[in-house]
Order: sequence, then structure tokens, then C-alpha cells
Amino acid sequence: MAAKMLDVPSLGIEWDKDACDTRYAAGLRTWHADVSEVRRERFQKLDADLNVLAGGPPCQTYSVAGNGAGRRALDKVKKLIHELVDGAGEEEIDERLTEMGGDPRTALVLEPLRYAIKALSCPNRNGRPFDVIVLEQVPAVKALWEVYKAALEKGLPREDGTPVRYNVAEVKTLHTEAYGVPQTRRRTILIARLVEHGVPQLPAPTHHTFNLRKPEEGGPKDIRTALPVDGGTAPLRPWVPMGEVLTNREPPFEIVSNYGSGGDPKNRGIRTYEQPSFTVTGKVSRNAIRHPGGSPLTPDRLTIPEAGILQTFPPDYPWDGGDRSQQVGNAVPPLFGVHVLAAALGKPLPPEEGLRKSWRRPDRDGKEYKTLRMEGCEAENGCGNNCPKP
Repeated sequence: MAAKMLDVPSLGIEWDKDACDTRYAAGLRTWHADVSEVRRERFQKLDADLNVLAGGPPCQTYSVAGNGAGRRALDKVKKLIHELVDGAGEEEIDERLTEMGGDPRTALVLEPLRYAIKALSCPNRNGRPFDVIVLEQVPAVKALWEVYKAALEKGLPREDGTPVRYNVAEVKTLHTEAYGVPQTRRRTILIARLVEHGVPQLPAPTHHTFNLRKPEEGGPKDIRTALPVDGGTAPLRPWVPMGEVLTNREPPFEIVSNYGSGGDPKNRGIRTYEQPSFTVTGKVSRNAIRHPGGSPLTPDRLTIPEAGILQTFPPDYPWDGGDRSQQVGNAVPPLFGVHVLAAALGKPLPPEEGLRKSWRRPDRDGKEYKTLRMEGCEAENGCGNNCPKP
């Protein structure tokens, strides 16, 4: 969606059928596919002029809210990154991954690197590398992105052994509220460009970060937000509170987290309408909304459109398919994505108002929607033979 806001043509590859249904409804070009299968069997069918590789491998095995399989396998995955850059073949890497066992999603963090290397030998690309690589993940993956950075700077191997080198920005964990997202969420970002395109920079923050221990600091009530920060020439804007964007909710209200804190599952965190929301996860619809005194509001849970708004999706974004809470929670906040992608491509930021406007969606009975589905699933209704099986 960030690419669309920047008027950059794109093609998404998405395993989850529900997410594909939403993307088709939103008019976003998408293949319903397993990224590993596309790399092995259909890479040559990808558009030859695709020059930016952007990825957010599944975070569940690395996230503190997940099962931890990825965190336990970090050292093994780091070793595989080095082996890939040293020229290890695809079958050899697959064998290593099979030996690792565990959650198969853990291995998907290698796919961006495998795609970047595959591009160098794909016949329809004539050896053309991706000009730009952009990756995001939960902070637990920062150590892997650091290894990626070293690998890309060392150079990816062509078949003749010639290295293709990238300049890589500092790998850093960014706070989404520092880019106008009304939620506290941290993501670790890697931005790389081919050396001939110069050195990329991370996106500059536009807003203050939220400090739970000093909840008014950097917010709309903090008069110091009018002052420049860290020697800058322009002051950062206040972080955005929930009440500013959830305009259908009459303040005051507060949201009670679905997760415990401090190791106590019963100790549920609370955010007020004058603060940014908690991180929007796949369990977002379980977060209770109530009056400050504790009595529930109606509805007493965040709706899907409200959860989407906290992620900076347009209010009428066409969420479709099943498990919409998971879809919302899995998404990169579009406003944050716009900042990251614009920095990677060296493009100016578009007006934020574009994310608040009514979203143009294709007519389900029209040619555009049917074309999207036919390309994505190779079937007008339901899934085709190449779609992954749940």
C-alpha cells in the first residue's frame, strides 16, 4: 500500500488467502503464493523490470508474542546467510533448513536474500540485480539484519563469482509513533541500494516518541514540542493520540490491553484516548474499550475499521476474507511504510491526507477486480492450482 501512495507500481506475494482477498478488494496487484515456491518454480515469470525488493517475513516466530522458535534458531540462520553469500546452492541451503526443523516460518527470513541472489542468474532479468532492498521485522531480528548488512556490503555472488555490492544504511529499530502513527510499535529496518545509487538514509522522524513513564512528554499538551530536537532546524510534531483519529468514539475512553505486563498475565496495560494505542496485533479485537470508571462502551471492543485506522489505513479500507484482526495486526502501518519506502527511493513524502481519504476500490463485477483475481489465483473465484494450501 505504501508503494501505491508513492505512485510506484508493485506486485505483492502473499501466502495468506484472507490477506489476498483484502488486497484484491483494495485493487492491489497480488500473487496468492508461497514465496519459496515462486523462487524455486516461477521466479522467471515475475516482471523483469521489478527493481525494488521489499519484504517483511512472518514475525510470529521471532516476536515476543510468538512461540520463540526463530529467536532460538538465530545463530543457525546467521550461519546460513554467510553460506548463501559464499555461493552455497539452493538445494544445499534447503537441506540445512530441513535439518534445523522447527517452525517453517523461521526460514522465511532468508527469502529476501535468496530472491536477491536469484535475480542475478534469472534469464528474463539478464542478470539485473534489484536496485533497492527494503526489509522490516520485529526488533528480535536486528541481529540478522546486521548480518544481512555485512553480506550485502560484501557483495552477492553472480554465477561467475563477481560480487554485486550494496550500500546499506544503519540498521536501526524505529518507533512508528515517530512517523505519525497513533500507536506504539517498533520495527527494525534495513535499507540497501546498489553502490552506484549512493548511500541510503533511514527516514527522518517527524513526530516525538511516546514515553510511558512520562506520558505527556512529546504529546499535544507538552509545550516543549515546539522546540527543535537534536540540533534540527524544525521542531518535531507531537505524537498522535488515539482520540484524534478514532473520531467515532466520544471521549473520554480507555483501552485495556489483551496482554499482561511485567510477567503477570492479569496485569493488563491501559492506554487513554489522550495517548497512542498499544501495538496493534492479531488479537486486537480482544482489547476492551471502556469509560475511565471501568464501565464498557458500545461496542466494547475495537472494530476492524477502528483497528485499521490505528494502523493508519483509510477508514473505509475494504477488509475482506476471514480473520480480519490477524490481517490488520500483520500489516505494516501504511504511513510508516510510506516514510521508509520514500527514504529508500529518495522520493518526497506525499500528503498524509491521502491515507484519510475514501479508498478507491474496484467493482467486484468489473474487469479490474476479475483481472486481479485471475493473475493472483489463476481463477475468477476461489484458488487455483498454484495457490498454497492451508
